[in-house]
Amino acid sequence: PDSDTSFGIHASLQHIQQTNRAYQNTSLIPTTKHTVYVLFSFLFFLSRMLSFSQLEEEENEDKFDLNISVTNPEKVGKFTPTPITTLSMFRSKQFVVRRRFSDFLGLYEKLSEKHAQNGYIVPPPPEKSILGMTKVKVGKEDPSSAEFVERRRAALERYLQRVVCHPSLLQDPDVREFLEKEELPRAVGTQALSGAGFLKMINKATDAVSKMTIKMNESDVWFEEKLQEVESEDQQLRKLHAMVDSLVIHRKELSMNTAMFAKSVAMLGSSEDNTALSRALSQLAEVEDRIEQLHQDQASNDFFIFAELLADYIRLLGAVRACFDQRMKAWQRWQDAQNMLQKKRETEAKLLWANKPDKLQQAKDEIVEWEAKVSQYERDFERVSATVRKEVIRYEKEKTRDFKKQIIRYLESLLQSQQQVRLSQHYFVCVL
Repeated sequence: PDSDTSFGIHASLQHIQQTNRAYQNTSLIPTTKHTVYVLFSFLFFLSRMLSFSQLEEEENEDKFDLNISVTNPEKVGKFTPTPITTLSMFRSKQFVVRRRFSDFLGLYEKLSEKHAQNGYIVPPPPEKSILGMTKVKVGKEDPSSAEFVERRRAALERYLQRVVCHPSLLQDPDVREFLEKEELPRAVGTQALSGAGFLKMINKATDAVSKMTIKMNESDVWFEEKLQEVESEDQQLRKLHAMVDSLVIHRKELSMNTAMFAKSVAMLGSSEDNTALSRALSQLAEVEDRIEQLHQDQASNDFFIFAELLADYIRLLGAVRACFDQRMKAWQRWQDAQNMLQKKRETEAKLLWANKPDKLQQAKDEIVEWEAKVSQYERDFERVSATVRKEVIRYEKEKTRDFKKQIIRYLESLLQSQQQVRLSQHYFVCVL
């Protein structure tokens, strides 16, 4: 069902000078204790990422960004892409194409197949949702369906932005083809219930079992510490995400209850004989309607600014763990080759002892072959280790930038909501 939804992708290349933003003479009063708790949890998590000096150093760097926007989701059979694009690798400075959701999944599969085994962190796309797409098909006008489509649109936009911000992935011909080509071949093997999807589930289960059996003798403390940090961060993010989900639910309930209260007050005002009291009740209902809309807007901000960021990084941490797993696999190949080389040498010694010259040359040739494999696998392990180290450092810097940017947006939304509440309260007092 996901393949029936397409998204317009708009991209433009701009030279962006990142600048610091200062916020002075502002006051913020969170609306609930739950908000305060979640906000301080978020701030504590952010403070553990990198030092402020590193943040400032990152912000002062000139950087070319390829900006991607995913717009106009609709159900279509055929597409009418309008390419327009930048960089020397692209044909022009802007381009517009249309893609199915399955095309996004197909792009991820291609990138994972080529780059994940080398230790690169390949950003994952949003997960498939058969229930969500069924709602879109059955009830197009349902508010929950519209929310699902907007949620997916924003997630796909962030996914593409992460892909093109990766210097190695941006150079991949499949990425350029995805962004520029008018029509793509239909992606295969992306359906969860297909044969290919079932095979992927089996492969994942096999990898999980093999990972449990591998006991790696870690020689570099840095990798051991970083892996522990990733595991701890995953637990913290999941707890924080659960709290934010609870915050969103409570905010929506508050909005619904406020709307019911406003409606009841309005009905009471319309039935009141006293003109002054009726007018006051009507004004109160109007104020409560405004506050209900503010709660609704803030719930949307809680979700799209806060909760979705956490969900993205929970998925992204899975890709970070995957690059550590690839390093472990490279180490295991190296160790297996060393063990096989040792066996070949033992076989040669036995042949020498048994005085079998006819088989001795073959044993020596096999030793030379496995010595070459051991050297190659050792180089592969060192190369993957260097890539993983570089990727993890890059991930930490991007994570800090993203969280800092989003928490500023979130604080701004809280501040704006609080100011609107004060204006509404002041308006009501003036009316009375």
